[in-house]
Order: sequence, then C-alpha cells, then structure tokens
Amino acid sequence: MAFNAISSKSGKSYVLHAREQTLRGGHTTTLYYFAGKATELAIDAVPAGYYVSEAKTGLPVLKKTK
Repeated sequence: MAFNAISSKSGKSYVLHAREQTLRGGHTTTLYYFAGKATELAIDAVPAGYYVSEAKTGLPVLKKTK
C-alpha cells in the first residue's frame, strides 16, 4: 500500500512517489514527489532521513531531517 499524506487545507489525499533521475555528470539520484493518484512509481514509506511537512499552499513536501 502506498504512503498517503492528507492536506490539512483541502483534505485531499496525496501519494508519495520516487523515481531515479540521471544527472548531466552521469550520477543518478532519487527524486521524491507527491501526486494525486498512485502510479507504478508509488512507494510504501517515507525514506530514512526524511519527514513529511506541509507547504503554505497545503501541498505535502518531503524535508530532510537535521
């Protein structure tokens, strides 16, 4: 089951996704994002070292722990 975050402003549910992106130098990095519907890129849990926060607009965002 994919990880869901619910907006406190709108009450909408957002699903956490992750994908691999190759950068110009050839390195790969993982991009995390929230979307309204689950796809095959949806993940089950928040990655280690991150936590879910909410932007002023009500959209969920991932932030790194300090």
